[in-house]
Amino acid sequence: MAKTRQRKEKDLDSLIKNFEGSKSTVFANYYGLKVKDVDELRKNCRKSGLKVAVAKKNLLRLAFKKYEIEPKELKGEILAIFGTDEILPAKAAADFAKTHEPLKIIAGLMTGKWMDAAGVKTLARLPSKEELLAKLVGTINAPVSGFVNVLAGNLRGLLYTLNGIKDKKVD
Repeated sequence: MAKTRQRKEKDLDSLIKNFEGSKSTVFANYYGLKVKDVDELRKNCRKSGLKVAVAKKNLLRLAFKKYEIEPKELKGEILAIFGTDEILPAKAAADFAKTHEPLKIIAGLMTGKWMDAAGVKTLARLPSKEELLAKLVGTINAPVSGFVNVLAGNLRGLLYTLNGIKDKKVD
């Protein structure tokens, strides 16, 4: 059944809102994936707070006019993964592509800048924002916890000495 013009305009508005609300977007060719696999990808992305949209290339081109981008690499059946995190959409697409070979990462859009497939795959290998923050906190905390351990060592030594004197007096 053909879509009406109103439905296409609604889809275009939804697509533009998704682009505006996301920091990064990954485009993939999903030709060859089964419907249950696409549903699994949607479910996995939803758990991570990502949105997945399947769109016609003509609608994507119309949405890209706002960004003044004319993507020539978009070939095949296009699926877009939108996210408010810079790295999460790339990670989700790359992880899913590992277990589902028909999914091919084509390109990405990060804060309005176009990336090729290699750039998206490189981005997917980076640690997530939460992992980087955890490493930063650990790095900042390391000297403090080392200092606490040194101070505790002196107290521990004093405690062992006092216990040794107490044990000697008891005998």
